[in-house]
Amino acid sequence: MSTDCGCTRRDAIRSLVGGSLTLPGILGNLLADETKADPLSPKASHYPAKAKRVIFIFLTGGFSHLETFDYKPALFDLDGKTTSLGPHAKSVQNILRPLFGFKPGGNCGTLVSDLFPHIRSVMDDVCLIKSMRSDHADHFQSTLGIHTGSVSFARPSIGSWVSYGLGTFNQNLPSFVVIAPQLPYAGTQVYSNDFLPAYHQGTRVVPGPEPIPNLNPRTTVEEIQEMELGLMHAFNREHLGQRDADVALAARIKSFETAFSMQREAPEAFDLSKESDATLALYGLERGKTTGMGWQCLVARRMAERGVRFIELIDVGASSNWDAHSDMATHIPLAKNVDQPVAALIRDLKARGMLDDTLVVFTTEFGRTPTKDGPKGRSHHARCFSSWMAGGGVKGGISYGETDEIGANIAKDEVHVHDFHATILHLLGLDHTKLTFRHAGRDFRLTDVHGNVVKPILA
Repeated sequence: MSTDCGCTRRDAIRSLVGGSLTLPGILGNLLADETKADPLSPKASHYPAKAKRVIFIFLTGGFSHLETFDYKPALFDLDGKTTSLGPHAKSVQNILRPLFGFKPGGNCGTLVSDLFPHIRSVMDDVCLIKSMRSDHADHFQSTLGIHTGSVSFARPSIGSWVSYGLGTFNQNLPSFVVIAPQLPYAGTQVYSNDFLPAYHQGTRVVPGPEPIPNLNPRTTVEEIQEMELGLMHAFNREHLGQRDADVALAARIKSFETAFSMQREAPEAFDLSKESDATLALYGLERGKTTGMGWQCLVARRMAERGVRFIELIDVGASSNWDAHSDMATHIPLAKNVDQPVAALIRDLKARGMLDDTLVVFTTEFGRTPTKDGPKGRSHHARCFSSWMAGGGVKGGISYGETDEIGANIAKDEVHVHDFHATILHLLGLDHTKLTFRHAGRDFRLTDVHGNVVKPILA
């Protein structure tokens, strides 16, 4: 960067040297440090990748697989009849028929409920997995599991692992961004770096007029801010130089540097004013609106274009979500918020030639029981649920895995959360058994000691 006087940032920093006996050594270290590799610079994958980036869409509360993607005609015939959900079930319960009808989508004919007519229209690009399994039926633990691989302990999020393994393409934006109006169950742990360096933690974006608080610079004179921050950077590096083993300090300094860089580039990424009327209409987004899943999905596409490695979208928070214990009709407004924007995201990425190397993931923490909980609702069900992927090296227009006739148990081709994670990493060119980090005397990984890549879904 050059100032109006024609000098560079490096020249401006050097001009400060004469005012202090300590600055020459400090600034010399700073200038030398500028040539070092950035810890978030792009890294080589273990093998050639199909996907360069991930957009991970998480629906909070456990949407019902039986009302969305796993059509079970037997439930209509068995409505009101009693059944046991397995040998460990505590009681016999009444079966509840699905509230919504199903129709085939695309040329592939995959059945999708009337809750998601727009997503149904793009099923030729979607790989539907109907045999997902989680290890826990409580929200907190299962939400933690789908994000970190662990239902028991705080661990790094999948986005943090991807940032750690691959770095990012754009040093002026975070490698891992989470766009969330509210926090889901497990709170900030869903995007925590935990024991990974701090710069791998997700940066939360809150839809609204100020997506990232305090992003505006302290001064409008860029040259002054450059010199002030250059000086602060020099002192930070001098301080760090005396504490070579302090990984947390180094990570915190890097986070500050990324925050400064974001002041230049992030506002433009959030500015939708130059998007066409046709694009806004595709996402169902009114011009000037800065909330809703339409805004989140369109910003996610813009973040993906600008080199962000992992983008998570969370639809709602830990209340008023998909947790439909009393009435499955509460799924209707939640689905309306999600359906058109998510389908638009797939269409938009495809039209721009980005779907082939962008992996779109659509999931929740668990499914719902085929039996009643409240009068017209369903309880938590971790034994099976539905998720899907699109683009990024997966086969489109297919379904993988099956549940039994009432959607209570997996009948074929189980995909555990560990397998799900292993497959996402594989599509990014990462071997989940080799992506490790030494902590507390052992090598940790996202999939712990489990997980198999689901090879039949790979293109």
